[in-house]
Amino acid sequence: MSTSVTRRTVLAGGAGAAIGLALPGPAAHASGRHPTSVSFTLDATTLDGGEQVTSVTLDTRRLGPIDPAGLTPGTFSVHAKATSPIPIAPGDQIFSEYHLDRTVTAARLDRHGNIVLELSHAEGQPGGGTLGYILSRGRNVRLDLVYTITQNTPIVRRRGSPVTISRFVQAGLSNPEVDAFSYHVSGSGMKYRLYSPDHSPRHDRRPLIVWLHGGGEGASLPDGYYDNETTLRANRGALGFATPQAQRIFSGAYVVAPQSTSYWMEDGPRFAPLIREIVQDLVRRKRVDPDRIYVVGCSNGGYMSLEMTSTYPDLFAASVPICGVVEPLSGEGPPLITDAELASIRTPTWLVTSRDDDTVPPETNTIHAHDLIPGSLISLYDHVVWNGYQFPGHWSWIYVARNDPSLNGTHIWQWMARRRR
Repeated sequence: MSTSVTRRTVLAGGAGAAIGLALPGPAAHASGRHPTSVSFTLDATTLDGGEQVTSVTLDTRRLGPIDPAGLTPGTFSVHAKATSPIPIAPGDQIFSEYHLDRTVTAARLDRHGNIVLELSHAEGQPGGGTLGYILSRGRNVRLDLVYTITQNTPIVRRRGSPVTISRFVQAGLSNPEVDAFSYHVSGSGMKYRLYSPDHSPRHDRRPLIVWLHGGGEGASLPDGYYDNETTLRANRGALGFATPQAQRIFSGAYVVAPQSTSYWMEDGPRFAPLIREIVQDLVRRKRVDPDRIYVVGCSNGGYMSLEMTSTYPDLFAASVPICGVVEPLSGEGPPLITDAELASIRTPTWLVTSRDDDTVPPETNTIHAHDLIPGSLISLYDHVVWNGYQFPGHWSWIYVARNDPSLNGTHIWQWMARRRR
């Protein structure tokens, strides 16, 4: 059996905190040596619909040359348990907790001699996600993941006797795209993640792309959960701009993803100067071109991008509000962005939404904003479909993260990259 621990314990106690047991008894000593302990890493990928654990890497380098022909999907079994990192109140719900076997689709060796167990995963497939959505909070949280590895047959080596591992020790979660963003806290206490482009000559200043997340990626107060991770794990919004393709189009760009301490649209006028503080600090400390700063936001962040260009008309070279909120979703109360404020925006603006968005109705929000913002562009999709999978209509940020919107042959990233303040 395995020893169940929380993510916090893993982080505090190191690699030895979470343990999955292999075959017990005499089989564990089949090689004639002392019991063999191997650590393993959970390998994650942020899909369009959110991050999933897509493989497990066993640190088997020191076991000697392993015969890859002896590895099959049945050599190991993988069990996964995912639970909330914070208590769930009675009657509340959290989506995406699970306790199940993960299907191993392949077992292979990487170039270091480590065994990689590929796991079945796909958009919408349950049982592999790293985030849970707490209904009452309207927030994503990173789940506590405990994986148990069981070895079913000995590992065949090119030299020496077969090996059966006696103990598996869970290490960390690895997602190279997420890990490329460094962690920071602004002077006012707002957390943010920053992607920095490759080093360039000192005279070469780079653009800055500001990604403003949706409502589900903010802090989960009053629980004190403020992780600064869900902004990169819930979707590819910020990650898309750090891909090699985007970096080529922008000739290398910084990408910053601030995290709200609540909802952007709950207190936008107060958050605006806090976001500007981060931007100005990066201009001072990094090689950021102040004439090429772009703001992109989805849903709650779409509202905040409109708020930023309304409040600071001279800060950004371009703005991309995606399914942004203009009118209160309850249908009651004053608009979050007034018609006069929309009409005053002079930052080049390209709005994106899907007609089947039933969370932020397009007509009273995105289309209304397009009608009032002078010279604005708009991309209206019928549905949100990518690689044959249909997502909820609200998720139109997927298109921007993939550089799909285009007008007159120009795609949205190229349009942004050509804009100067």
